[in-house]
Amino acid sequence: MKKKILILAGGISKERLISLDTGLQVAKELKKNGYKVKITEPNSDLSSNIKGFKPDVVFNALHGQFGEDGYIQTILEGFKIPYTHSGVLASSIAMDKEISKKFFRKFKIKTPNSILYSFDKKKKDLLDLINKKLKFPVVVKPKNEGSSVNVFICTRKNIMNILKKMQFYRQVMIEEFIAGREIQVAIMGNKKLGLIELKPKRKFYDYEAKYDIKAETKHIIPVKLPKNKLKEVLNIALKAHKIIKCRGISRSDFKFYNNKFYLLEINTQPGMTKLSLVPEIAAHQGISFINLIKWILKDAAKKK
Repeated sequence: MKKKILILAGGISKERLISLDTGLQVAKELKKNGYKVKITEPNSDLSSNIKGFKPDVVFNALHGQFGEDGYIQTILEGFKIPYTHSGVLASSIAMDKEISKKFFRKFKIKTPNSILYSFDKKKKDLLDLINKKLKFPVVVKPKNEGSSVNVFICTRKNIMNILKKMQFYRQVMIEEFIAGREIQVAIMGNKKLGLIELKPKRKFYDYEAKYDIKAETKHIIPVKLPKNKLKEVLNIALKAHKIIKCRGISRSDFKFYNNKFYLLEINTQPGMTKLSLVPEIAAHQGISFINLIKWILKDAAKKK
């Protein structure tokens, strides 16, 4: 008898549309393969949906705040039902870019230098601090969003205007800009699944480059790197997966510059849309989309 799968999708984060797309793609594939599937929003009906549907596993297709930051994971723990991807602690650490960077640095993983900005400094003081610790250009980003939402490359001339637009965040991260190649690595359990290189036509791999097919971002697989460098980046990604204590699938985002890998962040709930990278990496390794989903569900079911 096929299992009943409750898919959590949507939510209130800025990545809502990506989450809905992921949920629909997963639901479509599961239904084709005989699973009983229900999609629900993480709202006030969640409790009644879980109690009424009685799922064997919850597939967490949420992205962004409240979906992959430990919040919904805490709620699901209360229901004592298996759910996909990382648990409470790993999710909260990975989503907070400042905290995850502390882990990377502690375990000797290269990551771009950064500072946190709370909109409490005068222009001159901020510019002096950036010149001292980072140098321009810099990347300005929320410290707890995903999918490159509201990420900007800033110069000395435009940074204050960009920061004004981001004041609805209480705090943002200002990070040194690393040029070079965009490399993404997928980990599946304790297995180094593979990697892919991205060549965006836009300035960098931002939200549009990720999810708008018109952006024409080039996906390169296999990645052309020397064998020792391929091994190195796969090992770094697995190390990051383990130190954050991720479960299931994770995807690590790297820049490769001057023969060095810089880990930008680790994603505990990679997307499953038609443009998503983990399914593409898996397919290159001979793992079909449905078999990838089945593995994720099986992995969730055995968690304690």
